[in-house]
Amino acid sequence: MKALDLDAVKAFVLTADLQSFTRAAEALDSTQSAISLKLRRLETQLGRRLLERTPRQVRLSAEGAAFLASARELMGAHDRAVASFSMEQRRLVIGISHQIVGSELPALLRHMNEHDPHLLIELRVAGSRDVVQAYEEGKLDAALVLQPVSRQRNGEKLFSERFAWIAAADWQPRTGQPLPLSTQGETCSIRSDAVHALNQAGIAWTEVFVGKGAAVVGAAAAAGIAIAVMARRSAPPGTVDIGKALALPVLPTQEVVLYSVLNDARSRNALRALGAAFKGFAKA
Repeated sequence: MKALDLDAVKAFVLTADLQSFTRAAEALDSTQSAISLKLRRLETQLGRRLLERTPRQVRLSAEGAAFLASARELMGAHDRAVASFSMEQRRLVIGISHQIVGSELPALLRHMNEHDPHLLIELRVAGSRDVVQAYEEGKLDAALVLQPVSRQRNGEKLFSERFAWIAAADWQPRTGQPLPLSTQGETCSIRSDAVHALNQAGIAWTEVFVGKGAAVVGAAAAAGIAIAVMARRSAPPGTVDIGKALALPVLPTQEVVLYSVLNDARSRNALRALGAAFKGFAKA
């Protein structure tokens, strides 16, 4: 068998991680058709179907799942070999809104490390307003934040974030009691939207838990003590969106936007990989 095409193997790993030809192409600064062609050639060379393709989803086949770990090792060895001649460490300071980062953080960090093993990533997680302020003050190289759809944007829109009323699967409202909420506090724009919507609908509510970060707010919902106002994709296991069942108002959608003025190729490639990864998590 001929030596494997490393570009094709890298395209396979990214497509498997992001579950999308389009997002893999974005991460590699290529096109969907080029990525698809590379993968078909790789499958032909291996004599195995690595991916199951449907109009809406790309999934690993059983043989693809078996190949993925080896493919990662191959790409890791390749990247280390290339980096042995250029060990310069690049520091990238990224601010991310705590409203949009949750249980996918380990996968995100792994993805960024695989993309550039010598990239020193400093993540600063805070509210969107604080992240934007730090970015405008020059303290961040890039900012990933929420932005209301009604506000003019000049960053790169990654995806639209949908918010919901998240509760434990067995949670039941108590007759005559106000709706118990878990939020990220009064400075959170999502909390403001939620309480405004409840007030407009004439639904009584009370704040019983305040925390910072989707994982913390969601923990109160998973524990059964409150309804968390949070992104639907960040909902912890064992919880459900109970908005429809309780006839709660629909929460506004906000856009996840990436801001950066970095122009060097290494930083732009890293941020492209970051954006593609987040798009993948949003679609998962």
